[in-house]
Amino acid sequence: MGGRRGRLITQDLRDLAVSLLDEAISDGARRSEACNVMDISVRTYHRWSDSSCGDKRKGAVKKVKRKLAEYERQEILRIACEDRFVDCNPYQIVVTLLDEGVYIASVSTFYRVLRDADMIHHRKRSYPARKQNKPPELAATGPNQVWSWDITFLKTDVNGIFLYCYMIVDVWSRKIVGWEIHESESSELAEQMFRRLKIIHKLEGIRLHSDNGNPMKGGTMIMTLYALGVIPSFSRPRVSDDNPYSESLFKTLKYTAGYPKYFKDIHQARVWMADFVNWYNNEHKHSGISYISPAQRHCGDGSEIMEKRNKVIRKAISKTPERWSSDQKIWEDQKHVYLNPSLETKKQLISA
Repeated sequence: MGGRRGRLITQDLRDLAVSLLDEAISDGARRSEACNVMDISVRTYHRWSDSSCGDKRKGAVKKVKRKLAEYERQEILRIACEDRFVDCNPYQIVVTLLDEGVYIASVSTFYRVLRDADMIHHRKRSYPARKQNKPPELAATGPNQVWSWDITFLKTDVNGIFLYCYMIVDVWSRKIVGWEIHESESSELAEQMFRRLKIIHKLEGIRLHSDNGNPMKGGTMIMTLYALGVIPSFSRPRVSDDNPYSESLFKTLKYTAGYPKYFKDIHQARVWMADFVNWYNNEHKHSGISYISPAQRHCGDGSEIMEKRNKVIRKAISKTPERWSSDQKIWEDQKHVYLNPSLETKKQLISA
C-alpha cells in the first residue's frame, strides 16, 4: 500500500486493507505492527475505517447525503408548474401542500430548484429590488460645516390646508441657522431662501443634507446650491433615519409647550416661529450637546461651560467625598458629530 503521498487509493483497496487489518488484529496482532506491514499509519487505518470517508481532495466529486435525487427535483418542478399554482410563490405552494398532508421540500429548496431551472422571473410590471446605497458619512468638527434641512407642514384652522416651514439646522451646534414659512413647498422658494442665507453666512464648502423631496432635488435647486458653493447630499427614499437631526428638531418643535394646534394665518405662524427659534437657539438646554444652548455651542463656549461644571462638581466632592462614587459624571464637550456614520465609525464611538 506504500507509495508517494497524495496518490489516490481506490475505495475497494481501502476496504480490502481494512478487512485484512481487522482480521490480523482480531487474531492477536498489534495494530501498529499490522499497519507497518501494510505500509500505512495507524491514523490512516482509523480514517479508512470510517465509512463516511471518501475522496476529500479539492474538486473531487463528493456524495452529499442531503442532496436531492434527480427524480425529486423533477417532482418539485412538476408540482410548481401545476395549473393551480400558476399564481403562487413557493411559500404558498409549500403551505398548500402541508395543509393537504404532503411534504415535498422546504421553501428555500423550491426556490433553489426553480432558480436552477431558470424559472424565477419578475413579471412584466414588477421589478427586482434595488439596493439603495447609504448616503455618505458626514463629519463636523465645528459650526457651519454640515447643515441639515427639511420642510414640515403646519396645520391651519381650515381642514386640508397647510403652511410649510422650511428649516435649516447646523448639525454640529444644533442651531437653527435659517427658517421661512410659506403657503406652498417648491424648489423656487427654497432657492430664494438659500440665496438670502448667502448674505448672512459664508456658504462655500458647507455640506447640506436633505431627504428626497421634490423641493430638495429640483434641477434648478441643485444648480443654485452648486453656484453658492454648497455640496448637497440626499437620504435614501423613505428612510427618515438618514436625516435624523431635522426629524428630531421637528419633533421638538411640535411637542414643545405652547405649540398651537392650528395657526389662523401665515402671519401668526411666522410670529410664533420667530419666538420658538429664539428660545430654541438661546435658551433651550439641548440633550444632544450636553445640555447647553445651541447658540452657546455655535459660539464655541461649550468647553468653558463644561470645565466650569466639572470644577463645581470637584468642589462638591472635596466637601463630602463619602457621598460620591469613583465614577462620577465628567462633563465633556463633544468634538466630533457624525451624520450617517459608517459601521466602523459606530464601533469606534461605542468603544470610546
